[in-house]
Amino acid sequence: MSYGMKTFYNGSSFPRDQIPIQVGDAFFQGVLDAITAGWRVCSYFGVPNSSGAMLYCIMSARGGSGILGIVATAVGRSFPSLAELCPQLHLFEREIAEQCLTRPEGHPWFKPVRFQKPLIEGEGFWSGSDGGGLLPGVMDFYRVEGDAVHEVAVGPVHAGIIEPGHFRFQCHGEEVFHLEIALGFQHRGIERALIGGPTPRTIHQMETIAGDTTVGHGQAYCMNMESLGGIFASPRAETVRSIALELERLANHTGDLGAISGDVGYLPTASFCGRIRGDFLNMTAQLCGSRFGRGLLRPGGIGYDCDLALVEELHRRLHSAREDLAGAVQLLWDTPSVMARLEDVGIVTEADARNIGLVGPAARACGLNRDVRRDHPFGLFRMSQIPVITIATGDVAARTRLRWLEAERSMDFIDEQVRHLPRGGYCNQLKEVSADRCAVALTEGWRGEICHVALTDGQGCFERYKIVDPSFHNWSGLGLALRGQQISDFPLCNKSFNLSYCGFDL
Repeated sequence: MSYGMKTFYNGSSFPRDQIPIQVGDAFFQGVLDAITAGWRVCSYFGVPNSSGAMLYCIMSARGGSGILGIVATAVGRSFPSLAELCPQLHLFEREIAEQCLTRPEGHPWFKPVRFQKPLIEGEGFWSGSDGGGLLPGVMDFYRVEGDAVHEVAVGPVHAGIIEPGHFRFQCHGEEVFHLEIALGFQHRGIERALIGGPTPRTIHQMETIAGDTTVGHGQAYCMNMESLGGIFASPRAETVRSIALELERLANHTGDLGAISGDVGYLPTASFCGRIRGDFLNMTAQLCGSRFGRGLLRPGGIGYDCDLALVEELHRRLHSAREDLAGAVQLLWDTPSVMARLEDVGIVTEADARNIGLVGPAARACGLNRDVRRDHPFGLFRMSQIPVITIATGDVAARTRLRWLEAERSMDFIDEQVRHLPRGGYCNQLKEVSADRCAVALTEGWRGEICHVALTDGQGCFERYKIVDPSFHNWSGLGLALRGQQISDFPLCNKSFNLSYCGFDL
């Protein structure tokens, strides 16, 4: 069943007048029915107007069919909240309120997401604490009552160089009853800045959505621009893109394996992985001159070609890094005191992961079998698959082991692709962007699913460009992982998710 949605495949674009506009409760009931049947929300956002907003919901079908769906509805200054029945919608609804000045009536925990200016000029933007405005102006926190309960507040300013985020723990002794996470302190305004594009600077904005996911977000943007412009990247370009995406995954998974080791005080693996992460970053720099992949992906293909000498060098470096990483990680598995510290800590159950919509390694470590590279294949992954790995325990040990298993598969994949790099051109000229169209692109970044939605107006400019970083789905998972844990487990659990602050603050 399509539940009143238009269905399509990843990387497609289509005229906006083909998007079904459901009236009244039909939209909300259809979304609720689809979620109940196993569909999952990839993006839920609004385009504000003078009377309210047009809401759009992008959903992924269950069962690996590769089908995506989109449906829309027009609302006024309020709309019914589904968050109590579908927790995966709770942040999306709060974001819609903040950006479009329309309130989700009945939202169970209505509060700011980012304290940003709305996408449309108007009154009521987080305008005071008296409750008289459209939106509340105070950041209220959940409180556990009791004489023996105490509260620990951390941040948003931290004693280090990490980005701002506020963590509020409700504790009984050392046990955490509840962790509430407040983000959005950077006020980046990226989605607002993209309206009216694309411009020559748009690709550079995409590369800085989350700096450690430059390739993941760049891939999604290029897919949208190519579908809107009616062009295709060459097989050679798609292969280099996929190599860069997996190098990005390897660099970050390796860094996380080292950081998790450091958080339990096991310095051998921490030290080795810190250096090996640099080896993978340097491989990306070999492709384009940037360790984070900036300048490599461009609409229509890639910005730099690969010659035979570069391919041979990548193959040599990959072989060396693989041996080093295998040895460093084996030290973890062979040290009982390390494994005892990782096992049964920070558990998120499969049911909770499904309810809140976890994606990426955090979801797969809870037993959820989902991966965009297989479920909604794009680029080279339409022809060459990487096996999807799941672990059922949902603890820090699972999130750690999954990183290594995924790294092994990524190294296998890169080794195969550099040996058989297709010939031909590497960049096609981008044509004009089509007017009055919608384009949707999903990629599997190293943290999980990335979703970009482009809506163009009559002149072919972005009326709205909606971005969902995997961290937007997964921060709630960190809060659940701390329930019933010792407060001293927070750094370890936090690192086992390693979510993005800037990717959330758009």
